[in-house]
Amino acid sequence: MSGSQRSLGKGSDAPGPVPEGIIRLYSMRFCPFAQRARLVLLAKGIKHEVVNINLKSKPDWFFEKSPLGLVPALETSDGKIIYESPIVCDYLDEAFPGIKLTPADPYIKAQQKMILEHFSTITSVLYKIIFAKRKNRDTTELKAQFLEKFTKLEELLAKKGTPYFSGKSVSMIDYMIWPWFNIFDAKEYLEKTPHIGAWYNLMMQDPAVKETYTEPEVILNFFKLYSQGNLEAVDYGLDIRSPGPKL
Repeated sequence: MSGSQRSLGKGSDAPGPVPEGIIRLYSMRFCPFAQRARLVLLAKGIKHEVVNINLKSKPDWFFEKSPLGLVPALETSDGKIIYESPIVCDYLDEAFPGIKLTPADPYIKAQQKMILEHFSTITSVLYKIIFAKRKNRDTTELKAQFLEKFTKLEELLAKKGTPYFSGKSVSMIDYMIWPWFNIFDAKEYLEKTPHIGAWYNLMMQDPAVKETYTEPEVILNFFKLYSQGNLEAVDYGLDIRSPGPKL
């Protein structure tokens, strides 16, 4: 992996052409949707570079790479543009050799997509909790909603009877879910959901997860700054070396 860590913002020059033989990922260090793409790139061993974008102050040229102004987005050396995290991840899995993260069986693939749809209802409540905390509002009811949906996810994993949501080994659905476990402290919920707790411990040992892991205190301080509209929040912690997950 190559590319610049610091984010490019409004007024910055566009990066040059994508070098032959690699793919460019437009990302943001704390974006869970972009982390999905980074996990897949690393898991498949795809040569790539990362260009981080300041989503609070987007460069004008970035809309040529991502018309919606969102990350992740991919750019190839021959000028192809792909954006939206599920589409980006599917493209990477289909277009590049190496391990296949998406199951070939249509029914198993459909099952994984249904799990992901359920998980999206969990993340919507999670964001409500995060922003309620920033405004010092009571989160009791939201936490109850979260636990109810989280328990349902536990039941889905228990019913599968496998260590991963994908089966006996990590695959696309696990990488699509994981980033949100990096941005919030799940310990109080993992104690009540032993199957997800075991999955969490396995994921923490995954090489791609270790490579993209960000320390909880760095994420916490990022969210504090970001919610205050601090334009430099996206580069928070670059002077702090993250040693990876503590097991």
